Amino acid sequence: MKATVTPEAASAIAEIAQRHGLSQEAVLSMLVALRVGGGTMAQFSIPELGGNGQWMRGGMTMVGNMFDNALKARVDALCNELAHLLATTAVFPAPPPHSPAAFASNNWWPADLGVPSSVGGQNDVRYAFFPSTRRLAIHINGVTRIFDTGEHQISGVQQQQGAGYSSVSFTSQFGTFGVSSLHEVGSHQAAQSQAAPPAPGYQAQYQSGPPPQLTPEVQFPPEVPAANPASGPPEDSGNSQAIVAAIESLAGLHERGILSDEEFAAKKAELLSRL
Repeated sequence: MKATVTPEAASAIAEIAQRHGLSQEAVLSMLVALRVGGGTMAQFSIPELGGNGQWMRGGMTMVGNMFDNALKARVDALCNELAHLLATTAVFPAPPPHSPAAFASNNWWPADLGVPSSVGGQNDVRYAFFPSTRRLAIHINGVTRIFDTGEHQISGVQQQQGAGYSSVSFTSQFGTFGVSSLHEVGSHQAAQSQAAPPAPGYQAQYQSGPPPQLTPEVQFPPEVPAANPASGPPEDSGNSQAIVAAIESLAGLHERGILSDEEFAAKKAELLSRL
């Protein structure tokens, strides 16, 4: 396990992993997801826990197999214990203050962003994603710009030939999006010469106006055409399960306040009409 937590937390993580029959990496991944969710919710992708899933304290638990109640109970027990650990223990080391020297050794991003979950680049464009602080850093031509990723849980990156911010797009639970849809919170420019004054290490450059509102899109299952009476009953069990799963996903977005009551009711009614 990488040294991204305090020694006290590392000992607790080892005990929790042994008690729940999981690897320490799986427990740490869930702990990071809980930290991003403020200790009350988590969106995760952990193979040992069925892949993609979602947990909310006192609410719904979603796993890859919606009928696996034993796995749901296992995820709920783990998340409740880790949420208690976050609330009672200094789990992650305190970041250093903002300063020109606060850039990680041999790295181009500020050290106080934490440990990136994904780093890559092509040509003159480099990127790093930090789920624990909800930040995305992009480095182009000596300038590092920092963006707030909000509710996005980045799971994929597409980088096309070319230069500039438009050459990079990302995939999250809301779909594919570009850098232009994110709110910039800071930038850093390397000094060009010894005679030039030092550049600010982490200077906030806020955009005018409020940050863009991102509306999640729920993928609806395709409508099933009417069956021919002579061909027997339609085999729609798979489609019915997909509709139920989509409704559960909508409910999770509604509980988090991403969907309004009206939007949730309308989308739910549309799905139910397909059963």
